[in-house]
Amino acid sequence: MHKVFPAVMPVDILTFGFLAFLFAVTAFFMKQIPNAVFILVMYAVLSAVLLLLIYLRAKNNNRIIRLAYDIVFPVITVFLIFDSLGGLIRYINPRTYDPLLIRLDYLLFGRYPTVALESLTHPVITEFLQLAYLSYYFLPVILGAALKLKGKDDAFNKSLFLIVLCFYLSYIGYILFPAIGPRYTINHLQNIELHGIFLRDIIDNTLNALEGTKRDAFPSGHTAVTLVVLYLAYRFQKPLYNIFLPVVLALLVSTVYLRYHYAVDVIGGVLLAVFTVYAGERCYDCLSFPSSS
Repeated sequence: MHKVFPAVMPVDILTFGFLAFLFAVTAFFMKQIPNAVFILVMYAVLSAVLLLLIYLRAKNNNRIIRLAYDIVFPVITVFLIFDSLGGLIRYINPRTYDPLLIRLDYLLFGRYPTVALESLTHPVITEFLQLAYLSYYFLPVILGAALKLKGKDDAFNKSLFLIVLCFYLSYIGYILFPAIGPRYTINHLQNIELHGIFLRDIIDNTLNALEGTKRDAFPSGHTAVTLVVLYLAYRFQKPLYNIFLPVVLALLVSTVYLRYHYAVDVIGGVLLAVFTVYAGERCYDCLSFPSSS
């Protein structure tokens, strides 16, 4: 592939591989998945678009192509793959692991963490933590844009690879251990409804409409991805690290406080972040070609 497309990057190989994996899984369970054909076509189209962008980048590396290749395509691909999981997981692995996760939470903490955090419930806190939770969608893009603007292309390429790898690994986790989260399973134990001041309900309703119920509680992708971003900011863009640190800490609390995740989901997310950095650094070096830049 490298001889045909000299501009191929490690993240391209990663994405091709993950799309091929999802394509194979979807094809294998095709009879069980109502929208299998649509999903297969989408994976094929994403692969074709990536091939085209690699080719265009090698032939005419202008700003528009770079923007499409570096930022727009990865963001859209991560979102579309995540969205496709809603049409896959419930049919290929219909079991949910919520009962196990609930028991683990209770064994570890002697109580249900989402219920225990009710003692801290306040509209101002809820509003703040909802905004912190929302930052997950922007922190990777902000880091990537900052690295690009600073001309740190090597740092950007490695950061993009590790962030995308973390997303893909979390998606595999959702497939293997489907769970819908405490806001659906143990909401009857909650005594206080969460309300903010201005934006909390709007953000929550919007996220619910966009994401739906993907059975994506374990591991916490919000935790894993933001910790990887925080690590990369510390390594490559320390001024951003100082800004990101309090936001990420608030986000970690928000995942349980807002009842999106069990506490063990967050622990799983921390472990996933560590694994992503450890394995990803080595995979990146193995997949890098001398002219990949």
